Amino acid sequence: MMPNRTTDILFQLIKSLEKAEKRHFKLYIKRSSGNADLKIIRLFDVLDKMKEYDEAGLMKKMGDVTRPQLANLKAHLYKQLLASLRLLKSSDSLDLQLNEQFDYAHILYKKGLFLQSLRILDRAKEIAKANQKFNFLPQIISLEKRIEGLHITRSMQNRAEQLSAEANEVSRHIDNVARLSNLALKLYSWYIQHGHARNEEDEKDIRAFMKEQLPKDVLQQTGFYERLYLYQGFCWYAFIRQDFLQYYRYTQKWVDLFEEQPLMIRVETGHYIKGLHNLLNAHFDLRNYKEFEKTLRRFEKFSQTDRVKEHDNFRIQAFIYINIARINQHFMMGTFKEGLKLVPEIEAKMEEYHLFVDQHRILVLNYKIAMLYFGSGDYNVCIDYLQKIIHEKTDLRYDLQCYARVVHLLAHYELGNDMLMESLSKSVYRFMAKMANLTVVEEAMFKFLRQSFLLTPRQLKPEFEKFLQSIKHLEKSRFETRAFAYLDIISWVESKVYNKPMSAIIHEKYLQSRHK
Repeated sequence: MMPNRTTDILFQLIKSLEKAEKRHFKLYIKRSSGNADLKIIRLFDVLDKMKEYDEAGLMKKMGDVTRPQLANLKAHLYKQLLASLRLLKSSDSLDLQLNEQFDYAHILYKKGLFLQSLRILDRAKEIAKANQKFNFLPQIISLEKRIEGLHITRSMQNRAEQLSAEANEVSRHIDNVARLSNLALKLYSWYIQHGHARNEEDEKDIRAFMKEQLPKDVLQQTGFYERLYLYQGFCWYAFIRQDFLQYYRYTQKWVDLFEEQPLMIRVETGHYIKGLHNLLNAHFDLRNYKEFEKTLRRFEKFSQTDRVKEHDNFRIQAFIYINIARINQHFMMGTFKEGLKLVPEIEAKMEEYHLFVDQHRILVLNYKIAMLYFGSGDYNVCIDYLQKIIHEKTDLRYDLQCYARVVHLLAHYELGNDMLMESLSKSVYRFMAKMANLTVVEEAMFKFLRQSFLLTPRQLKPEFEKFLQSIKHLEKSRFETRAFAYLDIISWVESKVYNKPMSAIIHEKYLQSRHK
C-alpha cells in the first residue's frame, strides 16, 4: 500500500481535480484572463500529465522559463485554481455561500449602500442560524454594529440592546462549542497516540483528564454542535477505557442526532460519516451481527448519494471506512479467504488516493489486511503487510505497532521458523515491555511461546489446552479486551486444541451467536 508522501502543493492540488473541475478551470482562465495567462495553462497541462512531481522535468518542458519565473507562475496558477474552485463549489458549500454573502454585504457597506448591506446581513444571519453555523455570526453582527453605530439607518430605540444581547448569546454559544470540541479532539488525540488504556494507571489518568476538562454545565447543552462534540467526547472516553457498551451508546447518540436533524447531514457530512464508522466499530466490538449488517447497508447506500460521490473528502473517507467495516465483517464471520477478494480494490484505490490519505488510516488498513491473510493461513503475505507497520517510523498507535509485532511472531510460529522464534519473542517482549504495554493475556502468551519451542508435537497439545484454560476467563476483563480486539487469541489457541482452522472456529461461533 502506498505511503502518504509529501509532494509539491500545486501538483497535489492538480491531482485532486475531477474532469469537470479541470474543464471549468480552463474556461474560467480563458474568460477572465489575458494572454499573460497562457503560460499558466501550459504549466497546468504539463503538471496534469506528470505521474510524479519532477522539478527538473518541469523546467525542461516549460522551455525558456527561469526558476524564479517558474516559482511565480506556480504561485499564480495555485491562486487561480482556488478561485476557479471557489466559483464552481460555492453553490455546494454552505460555508462558501455565507462567506460570499458577507463579502457582498461588506462591498455594499463600502459603497455607502447601508440598507442593502443590512438586508444581506439579515439574510445571511437567518441562513447561519437555521443551519447552526454560529461561528459565522460574530463577523455578521460585528458589521451590523459598525453600520448601526456610524450611520443613521433603520435604528430603533432598542436596536443597540438587541445587537448587544445577540452578540453576548453568540459568544456564549461559541465558547461552549469550543470547550466541548477541544475536549473531543484531545481525547481522540490521546487514543491516536496511545490506543486503549492499558492498566489502572492509564485509567486513572484519563478519568482525571475527563473530570478536569468536562464543562460543569455539560448536561444543560441543547444545541446541535454542543451535543455532537459532547457525544464525541464521551465516545472517545469510553473507547479508550474499553467500555464498549458505553462506546456503543454514545456512537448511537451521535448518529441519532443527525437523524433527528437531517438537514445537518448535508451541513456536517464528514461528522456523519465518522459517526457511522464509529457505530460500526461499536457493533463489531460487541458482536452485534444483525445491527452491524443494517448499519453497513445504510452506510453503503449513503456513500452512493451525490453528496458523497461529488466531494473528494467524503468519497475517500467513506471508501476507507466502508472497507474497514467489510473486513471487520469477515473477521466476525471467520470468512477470511472471502475477505481477501476486497484487497485488490482497496490497494488500487489507496494507490489512487495516496496523496490524500493520512498515515493513521494506512496503518489501520495494513493491519486489517495482514489479519485477513493470517486468518486465511497465508502467513508469508501476512508478514509482508506487518513489516510495513513494523518498519514505519511513526509515533502513532503504539498499540497497533505492538500487535503487528505479536502477530508477526505468531506468523513465524505457524511457518515453523523455530530458529527465529526465540530471538523474535525476546525482541517483541522487550518492545512491549518498554511501552509498558503488557496485559495478563500477553504475558501468558509470551510465556507459552517460549516454552513451546522445547516441546514435541505430542507434548504440545496438552500445553495448548492449559494455555486456553489460563486465558479463557479473561475474555470479559476490561483491561484484557485489547488483546482480543486486535487478535482473537482464544480462537487461535482453540484451533490448535481442536485441530481445526482458525477461520472454522470463528465461523462456528458466529453461527451459534447469530441464532441465539
